Amino acid sequence: MKSSSKYNISSEKPDRKTVERNRRIYMKYLCSKLISLIPPHHFKPSTEMLSQQDQVDQTITYIEQLKERVEVLKRRKDELVAQGTGERSSTSKKVMTTCTLETPAVEVRELGSTLEVILISGLKKNFALQEVINVLEEEGAQVVTAHFSTICDKVFYTIHAQVKITRLGIDASTVQLRLQNLVC
Repeated sequence: MKSSSKYNISSEKPDRKTVERNRRIYMKYLCSKLISLIPPHHFKPSTEMLSQQDQVDQTITYIEQLKERVEVLKRRKDELVAQGTGERSSTSKKVMTTCTLETPAVEVRELGSTLEVILISGLKKNFALQEVINVLEEEGAQVVTAHFSTICDKVFYTIHAQVKITRLGIDASTVQLRLQNLVC
């Protein structure tokens, strides 16, 4: 017996329209959850709102870039491990080698739309970290993270920056030259 009330409270299977609506709502929720995991600076700036499909496409691109970066870092790690096992030197010799590095040193790596800057200087450096950040910002990058550590009498700086306008990019060689002029 069917009830004549507005709400049908029975154990009947929901109709296709309701099932499809619930599926779309759930898919929209999953997409928004996925997109919320991606850093906002990855999405290309535009004056108009991106469609859900464009956001998913850019998310896929970001994940592929991360996979490539992980592979590069794994290869680099394997190379470093292979070098370390080939030498069989004690930790004190490794520290001695590290402490005798030529300073100051500047290395700039371009990883897609990000830059990794590695600076090595002595304890009595002739530059301020803010000056390095200013150079990066003048060249069109936005600093995301900056770390430093001190080993023996050397200070190691690692700075990660994101390109502000991805379609223009950034010239890593110009950045390296300006930083070398600043540090040296």
